[in-house]
Amino acid sequence: MKKLAMLVALLLAAAFAQAQECSDPLGCIEVGPDDPIVLAYMLTTSGGTAFLGEDSLGGIKLAVSARGELLGREIELVGEDSLCSAEGGQAAAQRLAADTSIVGIVGSSCSSEAAAALPIISEAGMLMVSSSNTAPRLTEADADKGGIWQPGYYRTAHNDLFQGKIAADFAYTVKGFKKVATVHDGSPYAESLQAVMAENFAGLGGAIAFQGAINVGDTDMTAILTEIAASSPDVIYAPIFQPEIDFFTAQARTISGLENTVIMGADAGYSDSFPEAAGAASVGVFMSGPYVEGEAYDALLAAWADEIGGVPPSGFHAHAYDAANMIMDAVEKVAVDTDGTLWIGRQAMRDALTGLTGYTGVIGQISCNATGDCATGEAIAVFEITQAELDGNWPPPVAWKPGQ
Repeated sequence: MKKLAMLVALLLAAAFAQAQECSDPLGCIEVGPDDPIVLAYMLTTSGGTAFLGEDSLGGIKLAVSARGELLGREIELVGEDSLCSAEGGQAAAQRLAADTSIVGIVGSSCSSEAAAALPIISEAGMLMVSSSNTAPRLTEADADKGGIWQPGYYRTAHNDLFQGKIAADFAYTVKGFKKVATVHDGSPYAESLQAVMAENFAGLGGAIAFQGAINVGDTDMTAILTEIAASSPDVIYAPIFQPEIDFFTAQARTISGLENTVIMGADAGYSDSFPEAAGAASVGVFMSGPYVEGEAYDALLAAWADEIGGVPPSGFHAHAYDAANMIMDAVEKVAVDTDGTLWIGRQAMRDALTGLTGYTGVIGQISCNATGDCATGEAIAVFEITQAELDGNWPPPVAWKPGQ
């Protein structure tokens, strides 16, 4: 009985000591004297959308490499393949939420993953900073407007309220197109982006000739392309993922009436593998996507070439680099060291990001609003795929950027 009483006393003392060290309302991450600080990712790293995950993962790895260590600790990187689907996002979030050592998550890649992951990550008291989620409803708090934001979610990627407007401005004002057909794939990202583009295009005076959808996994696009041809659009706006955008683009050139119709995509298809997959039909395709420039970005590209090799496969690597650094900087800001043990408050971590203003990242100045939008919206442009990209060059040249 004495041994039991002593054990209970020790446990109570330990619990009291922990309570003294952690007064955070969401609890604390405890990092022992010999333990690493654990950073996680949730990205699509397999299948047709793997280029998005690989691109962001490279940025995260470079951020960790450049940091070396954090508060004198090794940085351990763990992660889950979220498959660019709601099911994948839910499963990945459940596995990561079970790991109480994680200080923050960089992810997800796709908006569909985030929509499924948000309730799990938020309820666990964790935080997630996405480098490539762009669906507007992820940072909209008003459910009556379709919003699904929950505490703990942030993104360095642009909001598609901005990207859709840019696409419409380019199509109508810059190129002079008067009729647009839009296509989505049922994903939260593509469905909302084409809707924003169509709304802005119509607001400028353009006509919406057709709006339709394909299914993820479709390879034969003949039926929808034939419908589109019947509406005689000047431009087709199809912000859909690979590999569907590859089939769509290649087959469009075989449909009577669409041989020379301009196709516009977006960042879901902005990949170095697109020109090769779509073939000669890719030449002349416009795509909106992230655009970053400056000395810091040049240094990041040099580090990529040196440590990873080649060039990034898509456009969100700098956003992921910044997201990882924002999390690590927050750890440095809020961690409390008591006799070699670090206590990292979960709410304190969220507060550090929500209150972030004037943060200098590779993508530019970053300030996070109350619902997690942290990007300036300036790091975006429209690119044109040329013969050079079909021959292996990447990235494509800028055709237009806001302010030109």
